Amino acid sequence: MSTHAQCPALLISAPASGQGKTSVTAALARWHARAGRRVRVFKTGPDFLDPMVLERASGAPVYQLDLWMNGEADVRARLYQAALEADLILIEGVMGLFDGGLSSADLAQRFGLPVLAVIDGSAMAQTFGALALGLARYREGLSVYGVAANRVGSAYHAQLLAESLPPDLHWLGALPRDAALALPERHLGLVAASELHDIDARLDALADAWATHASAALPPPVSFPAAPMATVPARLRDCRIAVARDAAFCFLYPANLDVLQQAGAELRFFSPVAGDALPDCDAVWLPGGYPELHAAALSANAGLREALHAHVDAGRPLLAECGGMLYALESLTDREGASHAMAGLLRGKAAMQTRLGGLGMQSVVLPEGEMRGHTFHYAHADIDEVPLVLAANPDGGPSREGVYRRRRMTASFMHTYFPSNPEAAVDLFLA
Repeated sequence: MSTHAQCPALLISAPASGQGKTSVTAALARWHARAGRRVRVFKTGPDFLDPMVLERASGAPVYQLDLWMNGEADVRARLYQAALEADLILIEGVMGLFDGGLSSADLAQRFGLPVLAVIDGSAMAQTFGALALGLARYREGLSVYGVAANRVGSAYHAQLLAESLPPDLHWLGALPRDAALALPERHLGLVAASELHDIDARLDALADAWATHASAALPPPVSFPAAPMATVPARLRDCRIAVARDAAFCFLYPANLDVLQQAGAELRFFSPVAGDALPDCDAVWLPGGYPELHAAALSANAGLREALHAHVDAGRPLLAECGGMLYALESLTDREGASHAMAGLLRGKAAMQTRLGGLGMQSVVLPEGEMRGHTFHYAHADIDEVPLVLAANPDGGPSREGVYRRRRMTASFMHTYFPSNPEAAVDLFLA
């Protein structure tokens, strides 16, 4: 193993959410990928939807980087591995640059990552430079390398914004104020890339728009010290895991799939929405997603419901996370007020609501060990079971999700990040 790997890198952040980080990251990724560069993109913090878009933009899977959820060793190993194979590393930040207990700025400083600040310039001119300067000077030791503008009105507007920057802040580009370039959203964030038939055309349009004002220069190379990936115990050899994966169950961290495969599991994907039967398997994973948008189709899949009952009754493992748990309950009421019968693996019912039902990082101590992850949902669940344990929010937030267990079925609103404790994750799928 070489002692260091060097690769140009940028952490894309902003003064706040909604400034255009994902659009700029996607534009940059597609623009450089079309130029023949190998681009590796990461997302800061827990997120399933932005990475789907960024994977299409870059042509490579998008992994999470979070100092708390991953742990520093996991982040360091993933950056080193990316630097060995990439011509450019892009990391989309979360919220504003300094927001959160462990912020995007903390991540940038810990690993020496230069920052690209994305600022919505739609309602300003020279004040753009003052805001950029404030971000760059707010914390000693943080390297804000360059600035990009979003929602510019014209070439002249972009020129005013660029000229407002101090000499040591590089102008890296801009995107226009154009509704046709916006990425569609719904209640949990961006619409999943797989649901957008024109996603590649949208990404090409973003790259074309970016090219108008872009700086062709790559950011400076960053030196990433050698760091090994954590070893995963190979205790799932000969274990067949049926993984629900479709529009209703689409929230899957690539790193979680990696852990299961590295443990020796054979993954058998199936679509409950399409009416698929449960594959022959030793364990089942029902991940999160949008069961509320496909409740009628899920309710109609009686064969799957019966097979899952037989599976759980036989003492075989099943993990149901967030949307997977909503499906595991007896009924789910969608946002239009229609109630649909679900799998009934867990006594209780749930209803979608217009306000957030849970938000924030989560840590939980299970019999298998401590695992980390997050919660983010718009559902309210009345579960007629006593939780095995309650998760805790490391930032002291109010969300404390219950984890329910029936035989070897584990169900919760919490999305777990398997690399936070690979041994515990493996044990969840063992009878």
